[in-house]
Amino acid sequence: MRGGTYGESVKPSISSRALRIFGGWSANIFQLLVSLTQQIVLIPLFLRYWGSDTLSAWLTLFAAGSLVFAADAGLHAWTLNQFLSFRAQQDTDLKAGRYYRAALPIFVWFAAFLTVLLLIGILSFPPSKVLGFGSEPHFDLEFAVMTVGMVVTLPVNLAAALYRASGRYQRIVNVQTFGMLIAQIGQIVGVVTTGNLLVVVVAYVVGQIATTLYILTIDVRRHFPFLKNSGGSESSLRWVVKQFAGALPFGVMNFTEIGLSYVSILLIGAFVSDRTAIAQWGLTRTIAALLRGLSFQMSLPLAAELGYDHSVGSRDSLNRLYARGSAVLMAFAAATTAGALAFWQDFFTIWTHGAVPHNGTLTATLLLGSCVGLPALLALNYANYSNRGNLLLKTKSLQLAIFATLSFLLIPPFGPLGAAIALVASDIVAQAGILFSLVAKEVLKRPLAHASFLIVGMIVILVLGWALGGVIRHLVPGMGMVHFLVECATWLIAMGMVASPLLNRAFREKLVAFIPH
Repeated sequence: MRGGTYGESVKPSISSRALRIFGGWSANIFQLLVSLTQQIVLIPLFLRYWGSDTLSAWLTLFAAGSLVFAADAGLHAWTLNQFLSFRAQQDTDLKAGRYYRAALPIFVWFAAFLTVLLLIGILSFPPSKVLGFGSEPHFDLEFAVMTVGMVVTLPVNLAAALYRASGRYQRIVNVQTFGMLIAQIGQIVGVVTTGNLLVVVVAYVVGQIATTLYILTIDVRRHFPFLKNSGGSESSLRWVVKQFAGALPFGVMNFTEIGLSYVSILLIGAFVSDRTAIAQWGLTRTIAALLRGLSFQMSLPLAAELGYDHSVGSRDSLNRLYARGSAVLMAFAAATTAGALAFWQDFFTIWTHGAVPHNGTLTATLLLGSCVGLPALLALNYANYSNRGNLLLKTKSLQLAIFATLSFLLIPPFGPLGAAIALVASDIVAQAGILFSLVAKEVLKRPLAHASFLIVGMIVILVLGWALGGVIRHLVPGMGMVHFLVECATWLIAMGMVASPLLNRAFREKLVAFIPH
């Protein structure tokens, strides 16, 4: 992709908008495949060289690293909104360049400050004792490498905000995904040659840091040449404080949206003595997290376009795109959840070689609860891209409070199931119940009709897909990986036949017109 100016890639034409949205989705498919490798494909390989205790340690370390990466104090979302605001102004390149130069030191110094805090915390409260991994050699060192390494990558969020705000969403996703792929190759080499958890952690972290350095020093300057000649930059203490104050609501949102799932692993490690329970939760939540993560990523290109419509005051375009986007997200969430409910148990047994027991109640709670909240992700990201800091602060603070209260009440007696209930309940009440309702009321002309359409559509697709899966499991004989693949292929063909009328343009246009907006 060539370099260019900041504003030239955001022309509000239908064709360019469609290309950006579908380009973002294609990048997400690549990212999904790599995520599947990291969180699913590598697990059986790890189990060949590690026991369940070491696997539990790795899942805990991975959760801690992911949680730290989400702890950027909301600076990523805040800077993204600032870049978006420049698009409706004069001299967009100059303003974006100056802002980038002024904000980069904030990211760097914040990462340095967070590194110091982490090291002090690790020395004062050894993670091996707090999380119950005293038998795992070098766990404290591994924890430090993972968390500090991910903190070092935080400045890349500023560049990512610039890419996304300028319509180059596909580029940043592809580069970061390629970096993850390199890190996975390092993990495979490390575990096969040494079987050492520390080596695997180092391989994972080095891949992320190398990607960050490439983006910040080479790629961003190649695609945004104006950064080299953007003139002076604001850097007063008052201006810096303003950035953190504006970022605070987004920090709460980011931590709540991305962090709670990983916090739950740490809480289970602290409250539950059974290491197998940690592995069971970490593996079971993988499928729910993958579906949620993909839905979240699918909503980002849509939210970027919605943010543009909001910034220029294009109400009709905003109304139509939001209604159609949420319907697409609902259909995807319901279909993928139905398939997961039907075949996850078969895959789980193959995946873990029977080393970790499957919990059907836990799986159903996570998947069904997550499915209900997935369409609300578009409302979340739209609020994120339209600078609705107060709304995000209120709803996400409520979600965090509900999760914390239920976790401390339910995890000690119920273990992973208590964590699942806490996650699902907080998401449904705060995000699907309040945030979605408020955004839909503001954006849509018929919010109640649209919500009803989403609920009915979700139920129909879920029931149909789950029932088809049950019939296929009953009719297709055999067991093992071949049996699982045949089941999935048969289900995909059956669902494809059900959805085949969508290939007809006239039918598709009628269905789109039927979506309440």
